[in-house]
Amino acid sequence: MQKGKIGISTENIFPIIKKYLYSDHEIFLRELISNAVDATQKLNTLARIGDYKGEVGDTTIRVSIDEKEKTITISDRGIGMTAEEIEKFINQVAFSGANEFLEKYKNDANAIIGHFGMGFYSSFMVSKKVEIHTLSYKDDAKAVKWECDGSPEYTLEEIDKKERGTDIVLFIDDENQHFVAKDEINRLLKKYCGFLPVPVAFGKQTEWKDGKEVEKDKENIINDTNPLWTQSPSNLKDEDYKKFYRNLYPMAEDPLFNIHLNVDYPFNLTGILYFPKINNNIEVQRNKIQLFCNQVYVTDSVEGIVPEFLTLLHGVIDSPDIPLNVSRSYLQSDSNVKKISSHITKKVADRLDEIFKTERPSFEAKWDDLKVFIEYGMLTDEKFHERAQKFALLKNTDGKFFTFDEYKNIIKDSQTDKDKQLVYLYATDAEGQYSFIEGAKNKGYDVLLMDGQLDTHFINHLEQKFEGARFVRVDSDVPEKLIPQEAESELKLSDAEKDNLTTIFSSQIPNLDKANFVVSFEALAATDKPVMVTQQEFMRRMKEMSQAGGGPMSFYGEMPDSYNLVVNGNHDLIQRIVKDCDEAVGDSVTSVRKKIESLESRKAELEKGKGEKKEEEIPQAEKEELEDVEKKITELRGKKDESLKKFASNNKLVSQLIDLALLSNNMLKGEALNRFVKRSIDLI
Repeated sequence: MQKGKIGISTENIFPIIKKYLYSDHEIFLRELISNAVDATQKLNTLARIGDYKGEVGDTTIRVSIDEKEKTITISDRGIGMTAEEIEKFINQVAFSGANEFLEKYKNDANAIIGHFGMGFYSSFMVSKKVEIHTLSYKDDAKAVKWECDGSPEYTLEEIDKKERGTDIVLFIDDENQHFVAKDEINRLLKKYCGFLPVPVAFGKQTEWKDGKEVEKDKENIINDTNPLWTQSPSNLKDEDYKKFYRNLYPMAEDPLFNIHLNVDYPFNLTGILYFPKINNNIEVQRNKIQLFCNQVYVTDSVEGIVPEFLTLLHGVIDSPDIPLNVSRSYLQSDSNVKKISSHITKKVADRLDEIFKTERPSFEAKWDDLKVFIEYGMLTDEKFHERAQKFALLKNTDGKFFTFDEYKNIIKDSQTDKDKQLVYLYATDAEGQYSFIEGAKNKGYDVLLMDGQLDTHFINHLEQKFEGARFVRVDSDVPEKLIPQEAESELKLSDAEKDNLTTIFSSQIPNLDKANFVVSFEALAATDKPVMVTQQEFMRRMKEMSQAGGGPMSFYGEMPDSYNLVVNGNHDLIQRIVKDCDEAVGDSVTSVRKKIESLESRKAELEKGKGEKKEEEIPQAEKEELEDVEKKITELRGKKDESLKKFASNNKLVSQLIDLALLSNNMLKGEALNRFVKRSIDLI
């Protein structure tokens, strides 16, 4: 028996492995099975080129557990190792500069393993002792057993082993006993080894018989050695892709469609990416792309490896140019990975363009599900934006679809304002904003439907990209003001009448939570609505963006909603209210207003007399008179407003018009809605 010390330059590698690799300790099984795959593939290659003349036979890799002995064994029938090869590959660990490196990457197990080629040594994360039983494929080779208990000392001795290959036996330590369980090994094998190119067996297949699960004689092969992404797309049907998707994501709906990647220059890349249906929160859809290296699972945290917007896709990417054991920071800075990322973006854009050109009706039918991907890509990736302009669609409230150029040509004649800006009208709720949409259509305008998760941000993005254009929500103003033109109608209200109506209407607006109303007047056609509720475009959009994304605009989200109660001064019903008001309280209000005007005139004289005088230079009598005038003005305004409010509260038409305007905006609820219904019955 040979004894020795493992050749390392640090005092003891094993405590470092235990300490620094602990958080990722489950990868030990991936590492050991990957080594077994390598050994098996090397044997197949040697046999293929004639350097191995023996019978290859069954090359299944087998994993077994002994719950009594607390061991896990990984067995292969690959090339095996001689005593000399164990000395070279196991006992001599290239570990120069180890301490500095370990300190730098102490929180990243993959970086350490990848840097030192230490896949085998990951077994010591979970083991108190490890044995290697191996017989090389070489003629006259002798079987040997290597044993190490987690210290630098090892033993190496000849043993009796008839079959070519390697068995690695892990004696699991007390802290990791949970790994010596069938369900846990099953989970790890499915996660890391589900698509390895060499069959991996664990236990026996089972079936339900007489109400219980019983084992069959057949071995349980846990992996698909020829997964769909390794096959030629020309040999596959749509149902094959859907079946593979269901295997990857058993609980998901069928995807919209897929992209099969198959690249051999300037790097090797295969894979299948699926566009899933996204129902609500896009955040929960992330990290569904699985990254492989030669069919060995690497990670599903692909941010920085694929473009951000493509993290919404599902599927697999496999590339030998992406190292198996590396840190995420390495992946995100590696030049090969960046090229792969860029290429995937191009392939996705090309595939979408191809589908749009050849299957436009199908593309349009899927647009509502598809647009979150395309909008996200255009928002976050400039190159994708450039490519996507050809197939990105705008949908109007009639359900018709247009490319950007098509839509611009349709609206340029009817929707250009007096400043030569092209105005894109849009709605976010086809039902809730129905009356505003109809009002815009009646003026010959077209209205887009922008009701997607990202549309608030996308509208701002398009405004920056579309030269000489702006987006206006259809309920942000009255139809006549949505696209301002030179000619304006004359308002049939005097200043005094507007002042009276402002008090009359503002006094009867129901109290709505976090909502402020400002009464304004427009000279609309007599056939337009008498009263409308609109919301100022800028403030509303800022609030929506703050709710969607927070950040520097989050303070907008705390502000109350600001609405305009727009009174059509030229409508017969408004003229009737003016007339009724004049008959009911006109004389007293006019008398008070004249007194206010006289006092305001005197106030202006007193303030003018103050001029540039310092406070101590103003006579006390003038100060007292100014205070008295201001007090009287306030009292008279209160008296005037009280008269107008009393008139308004007794005039059912005022409240009815306000409630109708609120109702058309889905803003009339609870007690206010109940009062409206009762009042409507009374009026009928």
